[in-house]
Amino acid sequence: MRFSKSWIIAQKDFKTFRRKKNVLYTLLIVPILVPILLSVVLTVKDIPATTLSYLLPAFSYFFVILAGVVPTAIASYTVVGEKVEKTLEPLLAAPVTDGEILLGKAISAFLPSILAILGGSVLFMILSDVATFKSLGHYFYPNLNTAFTLFLMVPLAVLMSVEWSVVVSGRVTDVRVAQQLGGLIVLPFAVIYVLGEINVVQLNVTSNLLIICGILASVDVLLFFVTKRTFKREEILTKWK
Repeated sequence: MRFSKSWIIAQKDFKTFRRKKNVLYTLLIVPILVPILLSVVLTVKDIPATTLSYLLPAFSYFFVILAGVVPTAIASYTVVGEKVEKTLEPLLAAPVTDGEILLGKAISAFLPSILAILGGSVLFMILSDVATFKSLGHYFYPNLNTAFTLFLMVPLAVLMSVEWSVVVSGRVTDVRVAQQLGGLIVLPFAVIYVLGEINVVQLNVTSNLLIICGILASVDVLLFFVTKRTFKREEILTKWK
């Protein structure tokens, strides 16, 4: 596999994304709006320090949910969107392997998504520290568990979302359907978030975070092989209408 070929494919997608308003809105507005809304929740009333001790880690985990949402708008477009716009056929006919195409598509969806989410998380931590300092008597962020969440769990979740969206995008012929089916990857993340909010799953416990990371990594490996098996360039070239 030639990384240089994959990077050329990714660069082409980067240029395309800059012309897509829905992609730009997802990358720029969502990661900024969510931290603001979460910080507003922390300021509407005096929340006891004991409640903040499990509420803030749950809020930090919300960025794992974003890791399932944000890449969907990009990764779903990378195959089916280009097919609809008649720009995919030249790429599939080019002298590059399926692995190089898939890696290029994954890079083009992964990098903007992870940068947008991590940028939003920095804004969230700053706003949250300002909002909760009076109640806690200290700055809650940054801390070790948040580092696990943002720098280990979020990238694994982004990768999972990208892989799943590419699988879906390679099997359907409509961008909207691809995005809707790709969005299903958010459901397990949302369930864990709700369990964290009601303190059923303690998201401020390092061992729990590592277990979740292990599960995400296992699913990522599984989806990698599924993606390779389901991406059939000949079928896309000859059978899609």
